[in-house]
Amino acid sequence: MSKPASYLQTDVVQEDNAKLVEEFVATNPRYYESQFNKIGSKSGFALTFNMAAAVLGPIWFGMRNLWKWGLPFLLLEIFALIQIARGLFGNLGAEALDRVSQIEGTLAFRKKQLAAAIEKNADNVAVFERTITSLEKAITDIQAEAVAAQAQASNIALAGVTMLLVVKLCEGMLANSALEKRYFHWLSNRLIPAGLNTSRTLISAGFVLLVTLASVIGYALPGKFAVLTTFPTTNAIRLTAIDWVERLFDVITAKGDWLFTIITRGIRWVLDSLELIFVGTPWIVVASFIILLTALSAGKRAAIYAGAFLAYMGFLGFWEKAMTTLALLGTAACLSIIIGIPLGLFCARRPRLYGFIRPIMDFMQTMPAFVFMIPVIAFFGTGKPAAVVTTMIFGGTPVVRLTVLGLRGVPESIREAAIAYGASKWYLLRKVDLPLAAPSILAGINQTIMLSLAMVVVASLIGAKGLGEDVLEALQYASVGQGILAGFAILFCAMILDRVVQGKT
Repeated sequence: MSKPASYLQTDVVQEDNAKLVEEFVATNPRYYESQFNKIGSKSGFALTFNMAAAVLGPIWFGMRNLWKWGLPFLLLEIFALIQIARGLFGNLGAEALDRVSQIEGTLAFRKKQLAAAIEKNADNVAVFERTITSLEKAITDIQAEAVAAQAQASNIALAGVTMLLVVKLCEGMLANSALEKRYFHWLSNRLIPAGLNTSRTLISAGFVLLVTLASVIGYALPGKFAVLTTFPTTNAIRLTAIDWVERLFDVITAKGDWLFTIITRGIRWVLDSLELIFVGTPWIVVASFIILLTALSAGKRAAIYAGAFLAYMGFLGFWEKAMTTLALLGTAACLSIIIGIPLGLFCARRPRLYGFIRPIMDFMQTMPAFVFMIPVIAFFGTGKPAAVVTTMIFGGTPVVRLTVLGLRGVPESIREAAIAYGASKWYLLRKVDLPLAAPSILAGINQTIMLSLAMVVVASLIGAKGLGEDVLEALQYASVGQGILAGFAILFCAMILDRVVQGKT
């Protein structure tokens, strides 16, 4: 009698599943098929144990390309093995004994001084005697500490063994669940590596053994192998690299002098114009415009706060320096925005170009300010133009990133509808992309302004005037009051600019 059709279909499904599991695991497919079925039949955690994973540990996880599990387990195993090695082979009292040898040298020197003082019948004999007594007591205490530390060796080794067994148990219990999850990812994406291959096995075993041996030997036997503690290099390599960099900068400075001169003059023109507006204009006019602009942008309450902040700067004598800071900041921020927004618009629909520019922006944001000030000074000298360039490097990237993010966030359905109604590229940009991306672009402008203001104190190191100069002087002469008051003035400038740009949001 033949089987019903439903049974035949079940057999076919089971056979196909067995083939898929065999293709994925490559070794011991029946075991893994039964374990995967057991895990899949339970809604919660299914308790299973993989002996191979427990024995091989991180090597097994690496062979199966499960490094997100293998690396944490590797660190835990290394820590446990280090404790075992320290307890069995390490000299736990070595550090204390080194301190004893240092103190013994000092003690011998003090005894010579005591003998000379006794011979000369000096007045400080009692002082040397007390010092020698104190040093002898310190030696006794440290020796006792070394003995106590060495006595803990067996406990440390036992703790390491216990930890290693617990880690091995966890590896065996979690291995099948981790592999089963990867199996289902593989079913939906066959590009995920499956099975076992020689190269991955050798890489996994070699990496685990190398890291484990180096760590255990380095911690358990410190100083025995110099290659584990000191990188094998020579001072000549560093000196040669320094010479090459200096030659490169000399060539760039000589060949690009005309370009740096043009950039410096352009920045100087913008900066002088803004300084004429902020510093040369009567204070009452500037204050009125700032308060009115804040009221129109962020409301009456923000305008009242802006007036109070401006009064604070005026009454404490920070007005001219605050306006100089705003001119410097305005120059850097305006140039960053003028360059950043068009660059963001251009990169938003060109992934390859943005992929090229993004590492450069990462470099600009992550490199410490004091480091990129060095080439800026080499190319532009010291003074306000160099300070503006430094501020642009540090604060100019957010407006590009957020412009790209805002434009890429515009729904494609809306753009396709506009194109279907005959919208040109220029109309699409002005009426669709920019209005929808405006919140993100405004956030980028705000972040550029805030980061530029954060460079006020750093820029004062290379000749920029303003409030940063007061903070720098306060640091040099430990003038707490001057530094705090100038810092609040910088804070208030930032708050006014933030309200003007962000409005009532």
